[in-house]
Amino acid sequence: MDISAGIQASLAGRYASALFELAAENGTVTAVETDLEGLAAALTDSAELRAVTTNPELSRSQQAAAIKGVAGHLGLSELTQNFLGVLAGNRRLSALPDMIRAFQMIAAAQRGEVTADVASAHPLSAEQLSALKDKLTAREGRTVKVNPSVDPELLGGLVVTIGSQRIDGSIRTRLNSLAQAMKA
Repeated sequence: MDISAGIQASLAGRYASALFELAAENGTVTAVETDLEGLAAALTDSAELRAVTTNPELSRSQQAAAIKGVAGHLGLSELTQNFLGVLAGNRRLSALPDMIRAFQMIAAAQRGEVTADVASAHPLSAEQLSALKDKLTAREGRTVKVNPSVDPELLGGLVVTIGSQRIDGSIRTRLNSLAQAMKA
């Protein structure tokens, strides 16, 4: 398995790599990825869950009990529940969001996918997202997963980031370039 050295070098990457290898051995990569997506959504939606994962005043056993309850409520697979237990035991739950992102990157790389973060001034319609995905897939030569976000400060246009590449077609950047050219 070819995993980026940058991912493996980080703490989150090492845990995510280990989880991915176990999931691959068990044939449950898709199930674990689904579990982690649900867990990421729960972390985003619940300030209490974020507090449980980041509060240093909670003991390992308290964090483990709380995360086990959440895992049961979300219906997470046994492997994901065991992984969360290890994180609680090692006091690493605070790095969970980074581990989830690293796992998703590893899984996407194994499938030959790449993620494009797309910022626009206004929400894109389903048709626009589909057309953009098709164009980016043709440009990259592999499947592109589009991760849309809204940034009203762009004024219009798009900013697309794929890995370390950035395509900035925003009106804000064009206006800034015009302002710089007028100063010269």
